[in-house]
Amino acid sequence: MPIFISYSHADKKFVDRLAMALVRQEVHVWLDRWELRLGDSLITKIQEAITEASGLLVVLSGASVKSEWCRKELNSGLMRELDEKRVVVLPILVEDCTVPLFLRDKMYADFRTNFDDGLFTVLEKIASVTNEWQARIEDPEYHNDMAIDWGCEQGTYWFRVTAISHGEKIPYSILSTIMIYTNVTSSIWYHMHRKDGSDDIARAEIIGGLAARLRDDDDTDVILTDQFAQRRQAEFDVGLDGDSATRSRYWRRRVLPNSPTDQWLRR
Repeated sequence: MPIFISYSHADKKFVDRLAMALVRQEVHVWLDRWELRLGDSLITKIQEAITEASGLLVVLSGASVKSEWCRKELNSGLMRELDEKRVVVLPILVEDCTVPLFLRDKMYADFRTNFDDGLFTVLEKIASVTNEWQARIEDPEYHNDMAIDWGCEQGTYWFRVTAISHGEKIPYSILSTIMIYTNVTSSIWYHMHRKDGSDDIARAEIIGGLAARLRDDDDTDVILTDQFAQRRQAEFDVGLDGDSATRSRYWRRRVLPNSPTDQWLRR
């Protein structure tokens, strides 16, 4: 689903630059001047776009906060947040202005001094509302941020789970990376799911099989004693009875504060 950009046409030059930068990063953008055609119903098309969008980028400027039309788009996004109980509205600040009341407690992307810094923040926030395979698990001591991606090389499918565990009271972070490789039979099994459009179910089953393997077997435990990576390798069955469908390699690192990796994690 696309990212809807809500803005005042007084900020057209900035929005064009932002939209093109997002497109170069393979973000699907809905911009009125790109999508609307002669004869289209303005209200209907924009209403449909806001309803279907993964998120709304709200460009905040002196002109946009005074625009009645921008206010209606913002209200539609905030109503979706209430209904769906998730983040939908992503504010970005391009100049000093009076931020609408219901946006003042939101983190915004700041473009006032540096476009690239603002763009990096936008891309981070867009990823959090468009990637269903990205999540955060919170407990009193740790926050666990994770993401899953996948691909295919020479007919063999691979899946990668990346997780970062960190907490305010913990003096280090833990980076875990798990690589899963399918064998021939399970590659065929996954490919069949892709053909019938159920590959998301297959991925969930693979990740579930991995979770069961890590939970039930002590030989996969990793104890970190220093900042150096610890590695384990294991096989587990999923998808087909009796078939060792996947091979998993995973490793963990303790990242000490102020190390180069720590700086990367803090970006």
